[in-house]
Amino acid sequence: MAPPILPDVLGPGLSIVFCGSAAGAASARAGAYYAGPGNRFWPTLHRVGLTPRVLVPAEFRSVLDHGIGLTDLCKTESGSDAGLSRQADDAAALAAKIVRHRPAILAFNGKRAARVFLDAEALDYGEQELRIGETAIHVLPSTSGAARRWWDESHWQRAAQAARRARGAAGG
Repeated sequence: MAPPILPDVLGPGLSIVFCGSAAGAASARAGAYYAGPGNRFWPTLHRVGLTPRVLVPAEFRSVLDHGIGLTDLCKTESGSDAGLSRQADDAAALAAKIVRHRPAILAFNGKRAARVFLDAEALDYGEQELRIGETAIHVLPSTSGAARRWWDESHWQRAAQAARRARGAAGG
């Protein structure tokens, strides 16, 4: 099996884990999550109150200090969603990671990974009915520059509010 393009950033007690489809081309080259110049992930984390300042992609491992985790549905391919092969997606591995680490929220950064994981052709943004144990699932508009026409930060605000409540309840 091929090594992961980017390492998981996971641990116990996380309030929220963000899951993308796979590392984008710029992220794979940089060896850091959400490194594309048009990606709004890091500024959004700060704007919605999950980080005290805008982190840069090279600081991705520091998200653990803020109760945040990072992973991707596909760990062995990189590129745009349209270029990813379905057989490289590993929903079972993602589910096992969530069961093991038990974050309060699993938040999909974009619909593609959520559709594959939830085995759903159509779904809405926001909190989903399905849970993994105690872990709530949120589907958020993608922060990719290629997805600007679907951008709506309000879904990110609601997920951040839920994450802050979970972190406060856990005493973090």
